[in-house]
Amino acid sequence: MTSVITGDIISSRNIKNPEEWLEPLKKVFVGITSNRDWEIYRGDSFQIEIKDIRETFLMSTLIKSTIKKIKELDVRMAIGIGEKTHDAASISESNGSAFIYSGEKFETLKEQKINLAIKTGHKELDDELNLYFKLALIAMDNWTKSSAEIVKISIENPDLSQEEVGHLIGIKQSAVSERIKRASFDEIMELDCMYRKKIGIL
Repeated sequence: MTSVITGDIISSRNIKNPEEWLEPLKKVFVGITSNRDWEIYRGDSFQIEIKDIRETFLMSTLIKSTIKKIKELDVRMAIGIGEKTHDAASISESNGSAFIYSGEKFETLKEQKINLAIKTGHKELDDELNLYFKLALIAMDNWTKSSAEIVKISIENPDLSQEEVGHLIGIKQSAVSERIKRASFDEIMELDCMYRKKIGIL
């Protein structure tokens, strides 16, 4: 059992220098998994395998916060969870239900105007998780640059106190607290806990 995220960068053509988002995205991917488990293709599309299926929502949130830190950009992602039946040298040549589900779900996102969704092959679970994701996106799609930054730092440094986070980016602890609240970070972490419980039945 594995998970695959298929995604693309929304409004990437508005950025004259693609390295503005490419380099931060690559850095996140390298931090998440090995080089053979992710690929950026067609300029602004990507696929990444997250082998621990419990981590997939949190990693999706990290990817989104990384891209939302860049003005005018957002990201559209589809999570597929299932089997990996062919482990190739590159992710684009690998196969299995996780890859199929991710691709199939991704094809529906633009028309539905949804920026994060999941397909596991279990309809009841998919319906429930996709409802949670839709609700979370009310906050996540509206993150400002500063909100996205605080989410990214908080995910990447879970052991830091708010005071230490503030020291990292040069703001007071009270400002960190306010940004966390504005980003609905605590609620999103509650959803991550719920996701981990629900996905545990697979």
